[in-house]
Amino acid sequence: MMIVGAVLWSQTAFSAVFNYQNVIEKAQKLSEKPYHAEEVNLPPELANMDYDTFRSLRYVREHGPWYRKNIPFEIQFFHMGSIYQNSVRVNQIIAGEELYMPYTPSAFTLNDKPIDNIKGNIDYAGFRLHYPLNTPDYYDELISFLGASYFRALGQHQKYGLSARGLAIDTGVQTGEEFPIFKEFWVKRPAMRQRNMTIYALLDSPRITGAYSFFIQPGKATKIDVTATLFPRADIQKIGIAPLTSMYLFGENTKNKFFDYRPEVHDSDGLLIHNGNDEWLWRPLDNSRQLRMSSFSDKAPKGFGLFQRDRNPDHYQDFEAHYQERPSVWIEPLEGFGTGRVHLVEIPSDKEIHDNVVAFWWPDEKIQKGKSYTFKYRMYWTSEDPESDNKGKIIATRTGVGGVSGVPEESKIKYVIDFKGGVLDEITDVAQLVPDVSVDAGSIMNTVVQKNSMDGGYRLFFDFKPNGRTGELRASLKSARDSDKDAVLTEVWTYQYLP
Repeated sequence: MMIVGAVLWSQTAFSAVFNYQNVIEKAQKLSEKPYHAEEVNLPPELANMDYDTFRSLRYVREHGPWYRKNIPFEIQFFHMGSIYQNSVRVNQIIAGEELYMPYTPSAFTLNDKPIDNIKGNIDYAGFRLHYPLNTPDYYDELISFLGASYFRALGQHQKYGLSARGLAIDTGVQTGEEFPIFKEFWVKRPAMRQRNMTIYALLDSPRITGAYSFFIQPGKATKIDVTATLFPRADIQKIGIAPLTSMYLFGENTKNKFFDYRPEVHDSDGLLIHNGNDEWLWRPLDNSRQLRMSSFSDKAPKGFGLFQRDRNPDHYQDFEAHYQERPSVWIEPLEGFGTGRVHLVEIPSDKEIHDNVVAFWWPDEKIQKGKSYTFKYRMYWTSEDPESDNKGKIIATRTGVGGVSGVPEESKIKYVIDFKGGVLDEITDVAQLVPDVSVDAGSIMNTVVQKNSMDGGYRLFFDFKPNGRTGELRASLKSARDSDKDAVLTEVWTYQYLP
């Protein structure tokens, strides 16, 4: 045992210098053993705690092991209780040595009163890092790891919204989803002037184990380089790499209208993809009456992510949630992303407390027992879109009853898509644009492009007549100029119609 500051930590000599290779070896050895689920033995007052009470169970900052240590990061912990009933072992790495940070009940308060009578073999539920992200004299919450393999982070001037996961297994499968957990972490204590952080994590579930490395660089857009080395205990058909989880209740295109004073409620409003063919695809999210699943086949994808593109607070009218400040997350594949698909799952929901949208990379290669797999990718937690080759962006999608000249036709659906920015700023006449609209089931008619006098962009109108089958629609604006005739000037709008 050794003393670090005023707190007693236990030390385990893992190797001369503890690093990612140690975690890989632990994951591999763990995969060779049968899965052993944690036996949860929480005291009733914790196990039965409602969520509002759990939120009052807070860590006291002054008890943090890095508090006032003249380093730019602080670590704080989450208590077990309510829905968080898996314990997590958290270690710090100092000078290459692994130091276990044991659970200390006296470091928490409940309703601002100290607690020191919690008994039982429990540990922390997770942890979070704080960093002077927005101002030099305040330690903002930067990233938290809490629940299964979930984590979420922030860039400058953002509020928590969507989450990421270490891994997704069987998402949207009728037999049910398997939720891997991060069961142990190693956090490298930073040096005095260090402006980045490294975290290692050990993942476990019935069918797979994994070693994870997170290299975190806070900033206007917080960047996280992720390496995942996976060891399957069994074959897995549907696996999600770099999964993102978000909430979409309703927006401009939602057919299921909610009785709500707010015009829109969502953490993300679209899926953006830059595929291997250099297309930029935008899929607006929706909340329909039935489960929706969409796949975008690709080879060597250049990026994908869930975005909160609408940043106008007037479109949300929510003084507490501030949905206009929720981060977008862009995934930039670095290694291991060959042939596969970006997969989107949209689950019907009637409450904004539920994350009902999941997006991830689903490789074509079947994940097989006895093999190992490595994936590397970079995450950007950002408020801005990536550079998209000067393409015009899709900023809104609206739907309504089809028809023209004020005569509605209930058998048709009208789609209205707003494009703006990029090369479109150089267009001086709407006649220089040609709409390209298609569908694989049903028919398209009444296609029109107009100048949008309110925002300076361009608006595309068209009617879609279904034929009783699921339809995948695509739309973009192309150039009519002889110099670059038929060049795609915008992102490609994609949408799924469900009968």
